[in-house]
Amino acid sequence: MSGVRAIPAVLALVVRADAVLLVRRANPPDQGLWGFPGGRMERGESHLAAALRELNEETGIVADAPRLITVLDFIEHDGDGRLAHHFAMIAVLCRWRAGEAVAADDALEARWFDMAQILSLGRSASARVAYLADLALTSPERAD
Repeated sequence: MSGVRAIPAVLALVVRADAVLLVRRANPPDQGLWGFPGGRMERGESHLAAALRELNEETGIVADAPRLITVLDFIEHDGDGRLAHHFAMIAVLCRWRAGEAVAADDALEARWFDMAQILSLGRSASARVAYLADLALTSPERAD
């Protein structure tokens, strides 16, 4: 049995007007790719609090009203077929309150993208970014 365990992590899906906030990652996994701000939850931290914290640490954006939108598993195997990584990514819809996106922490860039721009990212976007952006932009729970 592999010693790799599922790691709970969050993604902050922030909508402003008809755009979502993405960051270009500075570190693995997904180094150099565009994705949602986020990261690992800290011990004793709720997924909602973790999403707001990670968002602020990576971009300086202040948000509130976090809501669970979905959970996705990102599972990777090594060349021999053994489990290498397993992240349970908790996608949290957040309401933008203040701030302009500035790349900080482990982000190289931070920008607002509309759906057409996200679709044009192709391989420079992390897996499922378009799917999650669509969920965020069409959510009846949007509070922007």
